[in-house]
Amino acid sequence: MDRGVTGKYQVFSSSGEEFRAFIPLPLPPLPPMEISGERQLLLERATHALGRLDSISTLLPNPHLFLYSYVRREAVLSSQIEGTQSSLSDLLLFELEEVPGTPLDDVVEVSNYIAAMEHGIKRLGEGFPLSNRLLKEMHSVLMARGRGSDKQPGEFRRSQNWIGGTRPGNAGFVPPPSEEVEPCMSALEGFLHDQSGIPVLIKAALAHVQFETIHPFLDGNGRLGRLLIVLLLHHGGLLSEPLLYLSLYLKQHRAVYYGHLERVRTTGDWEAWVDFFLEGVEQTANGAVQTAKRLMNLFDADENKVRLTGRSAANGLRVLSALRQRPALTLKHLCEAHRMTFPTASKSIQILVSAGIVRELTGRRRNRVFVYKDYLGVLNEGGQPL
Repeated sequence: MDRGVTGKYQVFSSSGEEFRAFIPLPLPPLPPMEISGERQLLLERATHALGRLDSISTLLPNPHLFLYSYVRREAVLSSQIEGTQSSLSDLLLFELEEVPGTPLDDVVEVSNYIAAMEHGIKRLGEGFPLSNRLLKEMHSVLMARGRGSDKQPGEFRRSQNWIGGTRPGNAGFVPPPSEEVEPCMSALEGFLHDQSGIPVLIKAALAHVQFETIHPFLDGNGRLGRLLIVLLLHHGGLLSEPLLYLSLYLKQHRAVYYGHLERVRTTGDWEAWVDFFLEGVEQTANGAVQTAKRLMNLFDADENKVRLTGRSAANGLRVLSALRQRPALTLKHLCEAHRMTFPTASKSIQILVSAGIVRELTGRRRNRVFVYKDYLGVLNEGGQPL
């Protein structure tokens, strides 16, 4: 639907140069969106796909093992959209604190993303409302270390930002001026608490675009805007665990995604964006379920390989179990976290290496890191830097 511009432009000046900043109208869109026909079918399919994803615990003996690695995969993908070059392997190496040489700035951003997500989910579990205060807390965690730590972590911006270009005057898009951020975010918070019956998935789609348009922080808006989707689906009862992440879908359709954001602002075409969003939710949820099934088959096949190794099979299975929990580890970690002697850990790892299940990552003689090769391969799909 062509509603026309979904906000107002105001002319401001900075350093003697005039620019137009966009101030969005409050949600929900007017006239209201139609949810019928093909869009209703999209909504139903996406909701059913989320239901299958939420029942993933029936597929996996320990869904938290999947969650541990899947969250890290999402953190890498979300940060890559913002331009980092870190891989999942980089992050896993970084988390093994005794391993030097990981690319610090990029991987710190990814690590912060995980911490911010975990903080938000934990606070919601404690009964804390989904609110601007929670978003500020998460932003403070997101920007605590590394690049951007000097850009007012946990505070709405007090100066103008822009997207594209070198200054507001030649930018591709200029969000609201700083004095409009608080009222815009207050209106968005009111929409998040709206009880008028808007389906949770539709609300998440609308809120994501509104957050991106307001761009309330000096840095980290893209990552926090994607986390807002996860929070809304979890808070709205569609997902008991934070298992749906759209970063791979948005990365693969980056130009289309940014085109939809622009058309919402300039023509009011919320419907086309919502359709794109719902298709992404369905694809992503179905993909996550298929990934879980593939991992189950991989785990079963590798267990059978280890059982064929003879008298050392019991310790080999212990190491395989440890690698399911953390697909990159050192002998030191095996000994300390799983109460194995160094000779036993070393011998068991070599059994898995010989079976083609594990490979050594660093090529060093000391501080060697062993990875669960095919497990990491599944998680890395689509994770090549842009």
